[in-house]
Amino acid sequence: MRTIFHVDMDAFFVSVEELFDPSLKGKPVIVGGRRDQRGVVSAASYAARKYGVHSAMPLRTAAQLCPQAIFVDGHPERYREYSRKVFDLLNRFSPLVEMASIDEAYLDLTNSERLHGPPLLTAHRLHELMKRETSLNCSIGIATSRLVAKVASDQAKPNGILWVLPGQEAAFLAPLDVRKIPGVGKVFEKNLHELGIRKVGDLSKLDESFLAERFGKWGLALAGKARGLDAGGWFDSEVGRYEEPKSISHEHTFGEDSADQNLLEATIARLAEKVGSRLRDHGLHARTIQLKLRYSDFTTITRAHTLDHATQIDTEILSCARDLFRKNWKKGLKVRLLGVHASGFEHHEGQLNLLDEDRKMRWRKAFTAVDKIREKFGEKSVSLASGLRGDFQERVHENPAGLPGHEPRKKN
Repeated sequence: MRTIFHVDMDAFFVSVEELFDPSLKGKPVIVGGRRDQRGVVSAASYAARKYGVHSAMPLRTAAQLCPQAIFVDGHPERYREYSRKVFDLLNRFSPLVEMASIDEAYLDLTNSERLHGPPLLTAHRLHELMKRETSLNCSIGIATSRLVAKVASDQAKPNGILWVLPGQEAAFLAPLDVRKIPGVGKVFEKNLHELGIRKVGDLSKLDESFLAERFGKWGLALAGKARGLDAGGWFDSEVGRYEEPKSISHEHTFGEDSADQNLLEATIARLAEKVGSRLRDHGLHARTIQLKLRYSDFTTITRAHTLDHATQIDTEILSCARDLFRKNWKKGLKVRLLGVHASGFEHHEGQLNLLDEDRKMRWRKAFTAVDKIREKFGEKSVSLASGLRGDFQERVHENPAGLPGHEPRKKN
């Protein structure tokens, strides 16, 4: 029988901001941008949540609901620092730690009772140590599966601990809304409601064959989740097992929609740089480059191109993404979002002729030097000339590349 902890930091972004500015404590605070900006709420203090503000809500809507709120842009470097502190502390309880995001983690504490004591006692020790060493609060869910542990930590918020005893998983989940199951969003929730399924217990009464016929593989996974099993999605692998990324991407939503071709292509250049840097960090080369383009009316298109050789060079990624943009953008139409996506990974570029190999070698040396400069002086210290106009602030709600425990295993 497994023992899984899900540790979820309470209002993480806000809590970190309060450490640096204690005057924010107890006040309605919203992290993610300014009240009049386009964008979404990254985190809201509990004082702001009383007014209906929640993460992923448009900033302007949050301002209407809570006009007295204090809006903060956020400091990604601080969040990474404290995420690392959380990870290091969790590693003292188990070597099997997986940061699911910057502010939540799974621990596998199976067979650790001899070392740490019973699960509930261990959770209280971890809870107290987290507060003492990081000055941050967390909520902890304990169960035999990651899925139930995650739901339990959500039910324990804020600053609580909840242990779902072995054998009680289905009974614990049954009275909860189906939306509580990780992976069930608004659209899928609506589909389930149309079938009369509102509680997890309603879902567990249905035959797997019906769910599979109606929703395919996701239906089968859903049937397992309703019983408290780790089925489908990000629950397939073991806790703490390193896996190379299957894709690498970066996106940017503009503060104001733009039809300025120079600005749009400069933004693509900056996104290509970010993708190239992460490819080099992981020692990977991508064969397929994809562009994502979203217009003002939310119409979204994705276009991909497969190269004749795999690459990790910024200029090649940019050239491909820019070509896709020029071929597919309807000139004059304003763009809301751009994204560059790399996949089809290989550890080597493949066979190149001597001239191409010489050119590649020069580019590799140049970008390796650039990576070192950025590591020392910040990612904005060096940029492609074509990307200078496309500079943008990192959005704090987006998970950073390189979560603790997910660092690249291979480097050039």
